[in-house]
Amino acid sequence: MSALDTNLTAAHAEVKAEIARTDNKTGLLLAFIGALLAGVWTVAKDASLPLPALVVGGLGVALLVAAAALLLRAVRPNLSGQAVAGFPLWATLTGEQIRTRLADDRRGADIANLARIALAKFTRLQRAVDLVQAAGALLILAALIGIGGALA
Repeated sequence: MSALDTNLTAAHAEVKAEIARTDNKTGLLLAFIGALLAGVWTVAKDASLPLPALVVGGLGVALLVAAAALLLRAVRPNLSGQAVAGFPLWATLTGEQIRTRLADDRRGADIANLARIALAKFTRLQRAVDLVQAAGALLILAALIGIGGALA
């Protein structure tokens, strides 16, 4: 096995692993957002909160929903667009076309395409984390406003 072949194989595996790690983090963050929304609903549904707390808390919830939408977009399979590598591509080819394709070393192109997919997923995950942090700050502020209103 040549150094180029070894490096292409390693790079291909690395990009695929990065996609898997990003998808795993995305799933965990979606579960966290779901739990957080359930917790906010449980606490807020029976509470008598002042209007400012409701407004700030509502903005926090809206940011959580936006973060969940970003995360869902990050893990949504792209089966409607042009297949670039791997499984979706194989589904569009005949057996002979697959054999022909596998006869050529296209790992370089696959690595570039998969890297773009990984980067798009990672960017959405990063933005979602930023939204969750902002939502958390707003929800804490809403809680403080609610506590302040209850003490007054």
